[in-house]
Amino acid sequence: MDRIQAMQVFVRVAEAGSFIHAAQTLSLPASTVSSTIKNLEKYLQVRLLNRTTRRVSLTPEGTQYLVQCQEILKLIEHTETSLTDSVKRPQGRLRVDMPGGIAHFIVMPNLKDFYKRYPDIYLMIGVNDRQVDLVQEGVDCVIRTGELTDSTLVARPLGQFRWVTCASPAYLKNNGIPQNPDALSQHKAIHYFSGHSRRTGEMYFVRDSKQISVPVKGTAAVNETGLYIKMCLEGFGLAQLAENVVSDHLGEGRLIEVLADWQPASVPVSLLYPHQRFLSPAVRAFADWIIELVRDGNSVT
Repeated sequence: MDRIQAMQVFVRVAEAGSFIHAAQTLSLPASTVSSTIKNLEKYLQVRLLNRTTRRVSLTPEGTQYLVQCQEILKLIEHTETSLTDSVKRPQGRLRVDMPGGIAHFIVMPNLKDFYKRYPDIYLMIGVNDRQVDLVQEGVDCVIRTGELTDSTLVARPLGQFRWVTCASPAYLKNNGIPQNPDALSQHKAIHYFSGHSRRTGEMYFVRDSKQISVPVKGTAAVNETGLYIKMCLEGFGLAQLAENVVSDHLGEGRLIEVLADWQPASVPVSLLYPHQRFLSPAVRAFADWIIELVRDGNSVT
């Protein structure tokens, strides 16, 4: 039995809480994962996991063994990378999740630069606005916007996205330009909803440290940034978006900012990853790249 491989499998099962999920993230048959754990328990002569039809959980001995295995595996990884050129030339598979707007309008236009720098990294980009469970879903790091609530993750701040209220020239020609939030009662907005928020009918503003929310009528709500922008371009109503996401549209006049004196509050953007004693070179490379990209792209205020 390869004890190092058995430790890796055990850690994955313990973190995922499922043989099936662990097998998927390890690209192994579920039967192989199950037999590996059985052989490991037989070798150690101790039960590491309690099994049910839906989930597995750690025994007290399994909890102790998990902590020790995690330390051993990280030490092995750190030792190997310190003796090779992988720190200078990061490699391997890297799973990163991020909101659609960041993926389409910040990462994608600069992705060729990333591969010029790190040609040996196999990047897996997950695009969604829901909050993923990094350990459960095998995600190495995630970009999130807004205030953070998960204290179990390491957060690396990327900056603050400046948000703008905007509309198409055609919409403003037909409906007029609002001069203050009170005027929005005569306007329509494209509403946006997400998995963690059902409040779709309001727009938010800040002026002189005063924050207000204004209900605005609308005819549709979406939960994907690309569609949200397209509906704004087509004149369906007002929208509130990160300035860097629509900078080209604003610069070329396809969208026009309104209520500039009542800007929405800036939104913090962070890169999160699980607590690790030794951060992998691939995660470190991506973190450094995205921070530089955001800073040089004037995406923050």
